[in-house]
Amino acid sequence: MRLFLLLFVGLWVMPHFAEAQDKHFTQFYAAPLTLNPALTGSTNGKYRAGIIYRSQWKGVLESPFRTYAGAIDLKFRVFPKNPNKDYVGAGILFYSDKVSGIDFSNTQMALSGAYHKSLDPNSKQYLSLGVQLGLTQRNVNISKLTFKDQFNGIDGYTLETQEILPENNFGYPDLALGLNYAASVGKYNRFFVGGAIHHVMRPKITFYRVGTRLGDARLFRKYSGQFSADLYLGNDISILPRFLFALQGPHMEINAGTNVKFKFNSYSPLSFHLGAWARPVRDEKSTVFLDAVVLMAGVEVGNLLLGLSYDANISDLTTYRQGQNAFELSLGFIGEYENDEVMCPKF
Repeated sequence: MRLFLLLFVGLWVMPHFAEAQDKHFTQFYAAPLTLNPALTGSTNGKYRAGIIYRSQWKGVLESPFRTYAGAIDLKFRVFPKNPNKDYVGAGILFYSDKVSGIDFSNTQMALSGAYHKSLDPNSKQYLSLGVQLGLTQRNVNISKLTFKDQFNGIDGYTLETQEILPENNFGYPDLALGLNYAASVGKYNRFFVGGAIHHVMRPKITFYRVGTRLGDARLFRKYSGQFSADLYLGNDISILPRFLFALQGPHMEINAGTNVKFKFNSYSPLSFHLGAWARPVRDEKSTVFLDAVVLMAGVEVGNLLLGLSYDANISDLTTYRQGQNAFELSLGFIGEYENDEVMCPKF
């Protein structure tokens, strides 16, 4: 049964996932450079560093799907001595997605930049434009795959295969563009709305070649829209609603919910976050259903924010879906904190 499951994941799930869907994180604002390049440099400090880890399908596979991302970005004033508070952001992103059973990996390094234009003299509104250039490599361990002509008819897949196998790795360039608008209302309230296009060039993503030419399988462009807000309710309590819409080929995903932030007291750097989310999706058969509900918790100490989330799959009551839950851990740090003039969503 384990062999059958690995074959199923390797020969059906992996190609469909790789060709039709992109990486995603439940704590998407904890990985802003994967969300929208226009968020590069949108930090209240001189620099920002963050890492995020996702483990998925632990109840199904002996070695679950694992996704990592790490990034650091910086901001610079365009004209330091000028009252105009425009600034630019620059950052670097590392991303890795692994399916351990067949050693399939999807790894990316990307450079990201953004220009943040102040729209009023008091810097209460910003319009940001970002671009991200990346290089992605995909790799699979072909020796972990088995084919029907290898079955010896008795007890295993021990024969030589006659399959013509391709090279086990390839790479491709990638491009993403993003736009973001941020506004401050009153002393404490912030609003953010943005959109991004990933895989603008629709790169080819197949291991197979016809002669020296790659096959024609291409990665769908991903179109996403984001909305978030930080709203202060008084008594050291804030709510942080978050909304993400993503469309990629036939697939659609929505993440919607809110966190509530409780400050320990007015003089303490310690805050707690609690939240709940829902994620409806549309699959390749155009079926729309509620994929998961999410519980989140976080601890914020000064410039450091630790986040935890757990995705409970709604379909987990059915036999074939059991164990398809996911766990995420994120850690973010803002260095050389300056002030609240630069508006950036957190967590």
